[in-house]
Amino acid sequence: MDIRTGLGFDVHPFSSAGASRPLILGGVEFPGECGLVGLSDADVIAHAIGDSLLGPAGLGDMGEVFPESDERCVGADSIELLREIVALVANSGWRPLNVDCVTICERPILSHRRVEMSARLTGVVGAPVTVKGKRAEGLGALGRAEGIACWASTLLAKD
Repeated sequence: MDIRTGLGFDVHPFSSAGASRPLILGGVEFPGECGLVGLSDADVIAHAIGDSLLGPAGLGDMGEVFPESDERCVGADSIELLREIVALVANSGWRPLNVDCVTICERPILSHRRVEMSARLTGVVGAPVTVKGKRAEGLGALGRAEGIACWASTLLAKD
């Protein structure tokens, strides 16, 4: 069986507009939390997963598939963008076997919504997705709660 691994990364700063922009992580809204800055809804988990799927399938990265000049991306639902990526990957003859994500943030605490995010993403990707949350323990911009970052690792198999 032809198997490939992919690694994705994304990071977004918190919005200066505060809680007026919703925080979306793994396709789940976190009410009352400050949103992230981005062309789309800035869902760092969905974006990292997207890159982790595109790379090993030989399809480039999120910036190539969804360039900033693409009007569809303005305010886009990142889960819908991820659905498009999953379809592109499938059309190229690959299928995800699993995705594992590590999200670095001081806030919000992800453990209460981890199962919900994993379930939502599993439904979109069509393979098990694990979401984990870690703190940066006060180190660097992430430790100062200036934003959120995510790394995603994917295993793809050739159909």
